[in-house]
Amino acid sequence: MIGKKKKIKQKLLSKYRLVILNDDTFEEKISFNLTRLNVFVLMGFSVIALIALTTVLIAFTPLREYIPGYSSTKLKNKAHLLVNKTDSLERALLINKKQLNSIRMVLAGNVFPVDSVQETKKKVGKDEVFVSVPVSAADSLLRKEVAREDKYNLQENDYKKENFVLFPPVKGNISEGFNQEKKHFAVDIVVAEGTAVKSVADGRVIFAEWTAETGYVVIIEHANHLLSVYKHNSSINKSQGDYVKSGEVISFSGTTGELTTGPHLHFELWSEGYALNPINFIAF
Repeated sequence: MIGKKKKIKQKLLSKYRLVILNDDTFEEKISFNLTRLNVFVLMGFSVIALIALTTVLIAFTPLREYIPGYSSTKLKNKAHLLVNKTDSLERALLINKKQLNSIRMVLAGNVFPVDSVQETKKKVGKDEVFVSVPVSAADSLLRKEVAREDKYNLQENDYKKENFVLFPPVKGNISEGFNQEKKHFAVDIVVAEGTAVKSVADGRVIFAEWTAETGYVVIIEHANHLLSVYKHNSSINKSQGDYVKSGEVISFSGTTGELTTGPHLHFELWSEGYALNPINFIAF
């Protein structure tokens, strides 16, 4: 056994000479003294170096894109950008839907509906039917109490606490005031036809069109989710998307629309679907 080990050691440490000669003249160019152990060590280091170099090229250079299983960096960046754009578009769409619902309610003169759990739609086959959902007596009484006390006053109280003051759109006498029972969620200010109508605060015009019932209508969205509405105008000089300053002229009063009773401005204030009494914030 010992003899075999000595033989293996002798073979590994036996010296050999590697000579490079000129094939024509047999002139010695380069020579190396080598052992088998040196050759094994050199080959081992060469293999390790090759593996390390390949790893670096794959991990830190664009060459990895040509290796199966690795995706392109540009493709990843584009996908990330598209995901961000999609998320932004979804949020913008949701905001636009809420805004359009608010505008629809304002134009129709409806207040924010009280949620109901009394009935719900259920799809049966191809038809939709209303199915009653049982509600406790205590829950019904609580809902009626909250609806009676806070339906119209909640938003007004919040604004009063903040001392929220608005610029008067016009100056004149009020012919008809804010009346919840009659569903007149506005004040009618008597002014001469052609009187300049001004924005009550800084904001963005979200509606500026003609309607059959109320003529030329302008709706402006302000801070704090506040909407101001100006109806029965003879003309408007702002377009949807325009930004206006407080006191800036947006239209001129008139008698347009089927529901008008003479030259006046029909002015409304809304906050998140709740009608506000303008005289609580503006001195006409």
